[in-house]
Amino acid sequence: MNASTRLRRTVLAALSTLTVAGAANAQSASAPARPCQGPEHRQFDFWVGQWDVFVPSGKKAGENRIEVIADGCALLEQWSGSGAVTGKSLSIYDAADKRWHQTWVDNGGTLLMLAGGLIDGSIVMSTAPLSDATGSATNDVQRVTWTPAADGSVRQLWESSTDRGKTWTVLFDGRYVRSR
Repeated sequence: MNASTRLRRTVLAALSTLTVAGAANAQSASAPARPCQGPEHRQFDFWVGQWDVFVPSGKKAGENRIEVIADGCALLEQWSGSGAVTGKSLSIYDAADKRWHQTWVDNGGTLLMLAGGLIDGSIVMSTAPLSDATGSATNDVQRVTWTPAADGSVRQLWESSTDRGKTWTVLFDGRYVRSR
């Protein structure tokens, strides 16, 4: 056997070993773990669905659709108010800081960046007091609470505080009823 034949056999043997090893690794490395399947990521799933939203007087405030997106890692909200207000939010549970986060934007230019978590069966998120355009600290805080009810409805209570949470004013109190 000459040197050329020995070299070919060595290369073929090495390639064959790599191919078998690669196939074994591919079989043992089944589908990658889905990062957002833990119970914490499902805490807000009670809000998922197509909803008609009513204020306490019984008047319809609008319609809202909440869907699970990004392989179960986030919730996308699509709001259409009875007035002309439309908006969207993106909510996600962050395993690193163990909190829920939501970013809300609407066609009126409103931006809310909320964070919080599950408290006594409700998801409660709030803004942090920030600085205003001049760099001065503000005392304004927004808080939104979503509470599932036994009948399958959900209450969303949006409150505002101008004294860092000592007192609260209701901005929106909505009852979500599943659309038929």
